[in-house]
Amino acid sequence: MPFALYVLALAVFAQGTSEFMLSGLIPDIAVDLQVSVPAAGALTSAFAAGMIVGAPLMALLSRRWPRRRALLVFLVAFLLVHVLGAVTTSFGVLLATRVVAALANAGFLAVALATAAAMVAPDAKGRATSVLLGGTTLACIAGVPAGAVLGQEWGWRSAFWAVAAVSVPAVVALVRSVPGGPAGAGADAAAPGARGELRALRRPRLLVTLLLAALVNGATFCTFTYLAPLVTDVTGFGAAGVPVVLALFGLGSFAGVTAGGRLADRRPRPLLAIGGVALLVGWAVFALSAGAAVAAVALVFVQGTLSFAVGSTLIAQVLYAAAEAPTLGGGFATAALNVGATVGPWWGGIALAAGFGYRAPLWVSALLVAVALAVGGAAEGLRVRRRAAGGTGKVAAPAS
Repeated sequence: MPFALYVLALAVFAQGTSEFMLSGLIPDIAVDLQVSVPAAGALTSAFAAGMIVGAPLMALLSRRWPRRRALLVFLVAFLLVHVLGAVTTSFGVLLATRVVAALANAGFLAVALATAAAMVAPDAKGRATSVLLGGTTLACIAGVPAGAVLGQEWGWRSAFWAVAAVSVPAVVALVRSVPGGPAGAGADAAAPGARGELRALRRPRLLVTLLLAALVNGATFCTFTYLAPLVTDVTGFGAAGVPVVLALFGLGSFAGVTAGGRLADRRPRPLLAIGGVALLVGWAVFALSAGAAVAAVALVFVQGTLSFAVGSTLIAQVLYAAAEAPTLGGGFATAALNVGATVGPWWGGIALAAGFGYRAPLWVSALLVAVALAVGGAAEGLRVRRRAAGGTGKVAAPAS
């Protein structure tokens, strides 16, 4: 894989850390800026909303920029708003910086996905995607726990300074290593315009893949969001064991994107079918055995691995299916991931509020994967029937 891909992954690591680290900083922010904890929680909601709206919007706005310029603009903006967030004493300003950071993060990831796909051979998009998303998994393993430790030792502002500091070498390396080709089709007269890309995005196969990515990611973050109370109240671990369990999930996610990247380009359908069924069974078994420490620990790792193997493969399939929409395809893939990351925890929270206990998010995760399997199975059945009836049988990825 090109070195520039690892540079992009470093930036994604900083951005993933920023996205998830607030879960451990909200109480301190509330006290420091003299707002309620629910009000401080709006910082997380603002970031999620900015990611969902910003991914396609920023991809559309930047599609005529050279790739390197687009990536630099988004990354420098992301860096600067974290500096502003670290020094402000106004909650309103901090809230605004989270929205802008989310827009910059969404734009960067959308263009980075398109850039990664363009850097490699046409049949290697899965491996390129796995390297890029590896930055997010490493954020779960190291970045988020480090942010929590910094917040405890030196205050929540130090975590914002750390994200800005990690972004600096990514900016320098990006200037030196990422080619300055077009971010999207706009710089190429032979490539489709914005309307052409939008038309390409209306294809049923692509829409189904985006829906599957949202459902699987929703299942992942439904459980991940409530993993701490699950392992303390149900499994029986002490508070000191929570970072270890979260890091174990992160290690599984890294193993998942690595394995998924090796298989997504060659055998995507078997990976999605077998991995999807295993993922469903795993969530159900986890829900039933969450009270057993050994089983819970094993399943945290296994489910992290399966979730990200299937999820990263679906994102690679989006890039294959969106070959005629290189920029907006990455934007909509980013939006789908964040729709799942927003809706999944919300539904898990509804189940908890209804009094079903901390195992409930696991069952919600199982339900979301079951819906994904049903949708994917129906779509595959329709594709097979069309091929049998004399359709083109055109696929979006290399034959498995």
